[in-house]
Amino acid sequence: MAKLVNWHQFETKMKEKRFFLFSSFDARKVFPISPVASSFLLYRYAKKGFILRVKRGLYAFPDALPPEVYIANRLCDPSYVSLQFALSYHGIIPETVYEITSITPKTTRRYDTLGKTFSYRRITKNAFTGYAIEKQKDFGFKIADPEKALVDTLYFRLADEAGPMDRFNKEKINFAKAVAYANLFKNSKLTDFVKQTLK
Repeated sequence: MAKLVNWHQFETKMKEKRFFLFSSFDARKVFPISPVASSFLLYRYAKKGFILRVKRGLYAFPDALPPEVYIANRLCDPSYVSLQFALSYHGIIPETVYEITSITPKTTRRYDTLGKTFSYRRITKNAFTGYAIEKQKDFGFKIADPEKALVDTLYFRLADEAGPMDRFNKEKINFAKAVAYANLFKNSKLTDFVKQTLK
């Protein structure tokens, strides 16, 4: 029963198991309680302000928030960080990007939570690749390769009729790798657009 799990036990054991972003299902991995009891436990702790509601069914400890890029992966799964945020992360564009933009094969969506905006744009499953797992504060997160981040960005620029990019570091982009990623979209206009951009 939920009442058998006190706050000290919950916080200590969840952090020991490195559940810093967790759901009712995660809590049941640590404590032998029912789905109903687990959901009620998290609801009660959130209402008291002991934990933060990140989105429906997903919570975090206010004093131990994981990196935002890790949160981005967990808010929408599967997804990987890409587009402008990844381009900035890799030093391809000079701007600092505050909104964390990601790619998913699921529906386009957006979350405003924890004082941050996390946005997701949909691409075909064939092109859902080209990312690596990197670490920040011992948390692994998926982020696009420099070439894939550029191709993803150009894909949406082409779709939105936004025109070419003019301020980015071409020296950090492997031409052949970028063209190979563009070919995954099976869109000749995109492949041509990528080639023209990287001339």
